[in-house]
Amino acid sequence: MEHYLRLFWSPEQVSGYLKRTFQLSISHETIYQHIRAHKASGGDLYTHLRGAQKRRRKSYAAYDSRGRLAGKPHIDERPSAADVRSEFGHWEIDTVLGKGSKHCIVTVAERSTSFTIIGKLKARTKEELNARVVKLIQHHAGPFKTITAENRTEFHGYKDIGDATGATLSVARPYHSWERGLNENTNGVIRQYLPKSDSISPLTQRECYAIADKLDSRPRKKLSFKTPPEAFYERFNS
Repeated sequence: MEHYLRLFWSPEQVSGYLKRTFQLSISHETIYQHIRAHKASGGDLYTHLRGAQKRRRKSYAAYDSRGRLAGKPHIDERPSAADVRSEFGHWEIDTVLGKGSKHCIVTVAERSTSFTIIGKLKARTKEELNARVVKLIQHHAGPFKTITAENRTEFHGYKDIGDATGATLSVARPYHSWERGLNENTNGVIRQYLPKSDSISPLTQRECYAIADKLDSRPRKKLSFKTPPEAFYERFNS
């Protein structure tokens, strides 16, 4: 049990996975009690909970159209099956910054299974993003029917991505984060491995793969506590 907690799994994920794999029947409430007792005795299990990290409220500024490109396919043009996550092959994309450099990462997550792939960018530009995303898609199994992004400058090369991969990129509404809810949650979890206070410059693509593996190894409640790769390849092979 503690092994999974130290992998940053939530108590609910640990409980559900242990039950599904017939290892142990234990409630997430009992796991929380164990964590509290462990903390009281000087232990550090509590530091592996996502809520243990200092979190700031987001501030929302007035709408700013700078860096936005007109004419991109709008999210309303995305198939309705993608909205309700009933169809396999619809993805969300976003970039995550570090501190003090232009280096960043791009995350691409499949909406129905939460399966995530991560790429390293030397700069948050459309050229860097296009090159990395095309490689990730071309070297990865599974359909890429649509990809939903924010209307930012790094996604201005959406036509080139579509021409190279066949995926259609659509744009979410400004400040409608729930339209890309998977990205929002995924990026929050990634901060456990890449805090905002750290530079992403030293990060390698190999390390990006390793972080994606850690994210994808976590069982998800919405998948009946299967891991994203289990759900992904079940759907891919069906």
